Amino acid sequence: MQKNLLATLKELEKKYQNSSSDRLDLILATRVAFQHILRTIKAFDQWLQDPQIIKHMPKEMLEDVMKTTWELLENLLELDIRHTSEFKDLVVKLSKEGKLDPLIWSRPVEEGQQPQQTRRGFMPM
Repeated sequence: MQKNLLATLKELEKKYQNSSSDRLDLILATRVAFQHILRTIKAFDQWLQDPQIIKHMPKEMLEDVMKTTWELLENLLELDIRHTSEFKDLVVKLSKEGKLDPLIWSRPVEEGQQPQQTRRGFMPM
């Protein structure tokens, strides 16, 4: 199943690189990827709790799993930091220009002001 998904993902990646995808396409593709990542991580975590895996997996394989997992985490954290910082700067800029949608953004954002954050959201509505 994972091999088929990987092949499909590579085909879709080519499609998105060679087309002029709109914002909704990009959001949907990203959310589908997130769902697969979440499912894969959950299954992998359960797999690593299996007594036969714990008992018989060689240390080298476990080291590879740990190293790769930590690299994924580091990349994800870097993406999160970069994306939220850039988006905050964009919101401040749009706020100064009076271009924020008043139905979504209830008050202006000022530079240096720390917007209230939810767990993963940028600002509460």
